[in-house]
Amino acid sequence: MPDSHLPSVDELLSIAVNALGGSERQGQITMVQAVQKAIDDEEHLAVQAGTGTGKSLAYLVPSVRHAMDSETPVVISTATIALQRQLVDRDLPRLSEALGKELPHEPTFAILKGRRNYLCRYKATAGWPEEDEQDQLFDPREVSATGRMVQRIQEWAEETETGDRDELVPGVSEQAWRQFSVSAQECLGATRCPSGPECFAELARARAGEVDVVVTNHALLAIDAMGDMPVLPEHDVVVVDEAHELVDRVTSVVTGELSDTSVVLAVRRVGRLIEQPIADQLMEAGEDLKALLTAAPPGRIDEMPQVLGLTLALVRDTAWRCVTALGPRNADKDDPDKAGQRKAAFMALDDVHDTAVRMLEAYGHDSETDRAEVVWLDSGSDRRPPALRVAPLSVSGMLRDKLFGERTVVLTSATLALGGTFDGLAAQWGLGDSKSWQGIDVGSPFDHPRAGILYVAKHLPQPGRDGLPQQYLDEITELIEAAGGRTLGLFSSMRAAKAATEALRERLDVPLLCQGDDSTMLLVKQFAEDEATCLFGTLSLWQGVDVPGPSLRLVIIDRVPFPRPDDPLTSARQRHVAAKGGNGFMAVAANHAALLLAQGAGRLLRAQDDKGVIAVLDPRLATARYSSFLLGSLPPFWRTTDPAIPRAALKRLATEG
Repeated sequence: MPDSHLPSVDELLSIAVNALGGSERQGQITMVQAVQKAIDDEEHLAVQAGTGTGKSLAYLVPSVRHAMDSETPVVISTATIALQRQLVDRDLPRLSEALGKELPHEPTFAILKGRRNYLCRYKATAGWPEEDEQDQLFDPREVSATGRMVQRIQEWAEETETGDRDELVPGVSEQAWRQFSVSAQECLGATRCPSGPECFAELARARAGEVDVVVTNHALLAIDAMGDMPVLPEHDVVVVDEAHELVDRVTSVVTGELSDTSVVLAVRRVGRLIEQPIADQLMEAGEDLKALLTAAPPGRIDEMPQVLGLTLALVRDTAWRCVTALGPRNADKDDPDKAGQRKAAFMALDDVHDTAVRMLEAYGHDSETDRAEVVWLDSGSDRRPPALRVAPLSVSGMLRDKLFGERTVVLTSATLALGGTFDGLAAQWGLGDSKSWQGIDVGSPFDHPRAGILYVAKHLPQPGRDGLPQQYLDEITELIEAAGGRTLGLFSSMRAAKAATEALRERLDVPLLCQGDDSTMLLVKQFAEDEATCLFGTLSLWQGVDVPGPSLRLVIIDRVPFPRPDDPLTSARQRHVAAKGGNGFMAVAANHAALLLAQGAGRLLRAQDDKGVIAVLDPRLATARYSSFLLGSLPPFWRTTDPAIPRAALKRLATEG
């Protein structure tokens, strides 16, 4: 039960809002009360809160209050570094100062990241197994660039107080950073490592155990919930912000990968720790795997070819022979150098062995409904070799048992109710059949029908696979000319974004930037500072652009963002849902498209005075049988299919400035 001596969340919210110079909004009040009730009743809560609601404050206030009441930290998990930084650098410091006098002590907070994000003092100073440098061998410029980064890290290591990689500005490549960091599996452990008492990762975890609010990311939240060893401090309440990303981030954490590179790394790590003929057997198995993957076509593997099954079994068995040859895992515990080498070897071998086992066990089921995982071949690129991947068809069971089963979880985002209901995402989270949760939409402070127009270009042809039709380029040109620039173009592929940029730079007399021309952060800065500028990009831009004011009056979306038909994981998930009697297209593809459409449309209105047009060029949003579901996932903009209306509105806005 809540402590009657503490102020209520309504009182705390009022104090915080007044101190921060804002005004209370009904959606924010509704949300803060709902979050407090969920904590009190130990029930899960999904909250859709539109941009401008002030949802961070609405969940931070009850979180801080619960931490004080229970003397247990509350964990806040986000999908993006940008939101983590906003919480730690702006929202929490201001809230702590505002509420300090009303609570037993000023609220404290810390950020906690995965071990890989912190400098390992021991690795930085001691002998450690060399990382795989093969990527550098082909380009001397990369070797020298990596060398300069390594030198920068060494100099920084002498002065840093946190060891946090994000302190390094400008950043360094993954290749350089790997030489100074270890994964949780590689870590010797604080009690065995000579640098244990001053370990940056351990110090960060210790700080997190002493504060009221711990800010982390979805990946670390998943690792903590599903791993054998806890990485987060004990907690009974989690707030998952950017919750629409949770399933994808958890899926990434539990996706396995196997390639000849991972086999070679395991052989190199085991080095001289075992007899050479045993290591050679694993190397030969890796060469067989490489030859097979190089010749095989990419894509989903529904039935295990005999030759692949035999090769995977060979990789599995030879990796296990190496593990056995290494002997007891705790040998050499009194010699940190040898212990570090052995732990790195075990980690690499376990990864190869366990992934091969997963892939072999993904087959042999009586029916599609019994299948739990999907295996596919990724063809790789110039810098990455072909690789086999394995991922679960659903993470709902894991989330239900490991995350929701142990604590109270509040999930929030501007986009959760797809097609007007929470059911789609609730099923993906594992809450579909549970009665211990509720979903609420606290609305938005924006008057969408007055502030924005949703224009669907019903007269255009359906998008094809051969790039943007000429009619699309004509439509984009006319819309941008009407808006006087001020356009964010969101395309379904990088190829489409670049093609549109190249074609339209010759036709438009306004500056046109394209994702990839520079860092996204700098491009967005240029876009925001010059009202005439347009910025084109792809899906990765959709959630990262926040440009309030007159620099953004038009958001163009080239097509309904369905997953690619040949995407191995989403296509397998669709088939799996259908085999169980569900509608695979709606449960997977339409949900995916609705989520991304809503995120893209959400770029337009970021501040109270914002106005403009969302232009979707794909006519299927107006004509297809699933269009009502997609439209029901979008904010209630005023809708039209008449091309004259958005152009006239954009011209009026351009003259207003």
